[in-house]
Amino acid sequence: MDLDSVIETAATKAASAQDLAALDLVDSEMLGRQSVIAEARRQLGKMAPVDRPMAGARLNEITAAVTAVLKSRRTELEHLEADRLLSDDRVDVTLEAWKGGQGTEHLIGQTIQEICDIFVGLGYRVAEGPEAELGWYNFDALNTPPTHPARLESDTLYLDYGDPADEILLRTHTSPMQARYMETHDPPVYVVVPGKVYRNEATDASHLPVFHQIEGLAVDEGITMSDLKGTLAHFAREYLGPRTKVQLRPDFFPFTEPSAQLLVSCFNCDGEDPGCRVCGGSGWFEVLGCGMVDPNVLTAVGYDPGRLTGFAFGMGVERLAMVRHGITHIRHFVENDLRVLEQFRA
Repeated sequence: MDLDSVIETAATKAASAQDLAALDLVDSEMLGRQSVIAEARRQLGKMAPVDRPMAGARLNEITAAVTAVLKSRRTELEHLEADRLLSDDRVDVTLEAWKGGQGTEHLIGQTIQEICDIFVGLGYRVAEGPEAELGWYNFDALNTPPTHPARLESDTLYLDYGDPADEILLRTHTSPMQARYMETHDPPVYVVVPGKVYRNEATDASHLPVFHQIEGLAVDEGITMSDLKGTLAHFAREYLGPRTKVQLRPDFFPFTEPSAQLLVSCFNCDGEDPGCRVCGGSGWFEVLGCGMVDPNVLTAVGYDPGRLTGFAFGMGVERLAMVRHGITHIRHFVENDLRVLEQFRA
């Protein structure tokens, strides 16, 4: 190969190289040990001394020119490779990101919120209390004597903590907040207390050892049983529908006297279906327990039962949700089955 054409050949071959690996082959061909330039350099020693300097200088010029051509092409290919890598690794930030499904409040939470909102609309406040409770507030302050069966370990879950005389337990109802709230607030009192409660019960279709209650308490001057019935009738119509009727059936609770169960008319069949899932054909079903606050409860917290009267009521949140939404087993509330939970999106 004519040395004068080496630069042109190097430029042509470098331009045809499409990647750095191909350019490395051109580099080896044009400047390697087997290249024309290497062969010409080996021939310098055979030349006459007088011709050697000029030939060496010319050879160096050609080598420098070829090296510059290859370096320029190498720079171009490196930039192209960098651009390719950037293009392959890029993230299109203009695309909408994937979004997971939006969650919703559990049906129990929804039910508690809805019930509390009904009573807040009547002027009640919402209060909360401790789940680990003293026997005094859970039983004694609520007119429940030491001999009452509910105080046995077969019914109540006691905690091995503190002074045994305090009977520290997991509260069996939210009613202890009756006493706690009245101890720290002057009358009048209008309050509802939602929360979790615990009982030593076997699990079946309608019972769990851990469930939720909402306690209600009203204490003021001149409160009567008719106020209790009117309040609960309003609640029943708001929660179960405007055509709902109510009746009070006599019952017994240690902390209310007189006491009653609130029954409401069946919203599912109006008593016309003997196999109704709600009322069983009777036309009525129980919703909650209630009654006038026993004077002993008022006395225990320092209120004057000669001047003040009141009523209290307590309802199971799971039961109300089951009745209203046709849920057949209470375990559906705690099994976290999406097939159930997704039916009740707030």
